[in-house]
Amino acid sequence: MHGLVNRAIQCFVRDTYGGTMWERLARQSDAPVAGFEAMFVYDDEVTERMLCAAEDLLGRDRAIVLEDLGTYLVSHPNVGSLRRLLRFGGDTFPEFLDSLDDLPSRAALAVPELELPRFDVMQGEGGIVRVLCRSPRAGFGHVLVGIMRTLADDYGALVLLEHEGREGENEWISVSVLSADFAQGRPFQLAADR
Repeated sequence: MHGLVNRAIQCFVRDTYGGTMWERLARQSDAPVAGFEAMFVYDDEVTERMLCAAEDLLGRDRAIVLEDLGTYLVSHPNVGSLRRLLRFGGDTFPEFLDSLDDLPSRAALAVPELELPRFDVMQGEGGIVRVLCRSPRAGFGHVLVGIMRTLADDYGALVLLEHEGREGENEWISVSVLSADFAQGRPFQLAADR
């Protein structure tokens, strides 16, 4: 697993639950307490042990932990660059959804070694958008739900999201955009604040 993924889990636990909780999780999962190098590659088993420890120590199902991780990745001030990358996908939430197909190639421009799932966005019946998250590693769909839920609020859209489950390497998410301009969205600028 790419070090950015493990580092994201580390920062999520540390920033959300505190340094002591991160140290407990690292010890329980036999992960380096000092943390991960973002550009290294680690054995997938390290990530699996961290997620098991997070479930145990936080008392939450893995799906909830992963969705909370997705929320963290686009809402916490320490990781604002990902929010900017995602918001670059469009001026409205529906435009953002349409741009998900291109996300892995946009991310590869910045970090070529990072293997993101492949996303396919399809129009379903009754205006429902279905997002296919294809990856050999389970759970990315839950992270995507957290990201999309937070970005919908960011855009000021009112949406219903449902993780429909996993079959093989495919996770399906249904998205109903009830109102693309339900509320005032958060201000956005591509450049980082200085």
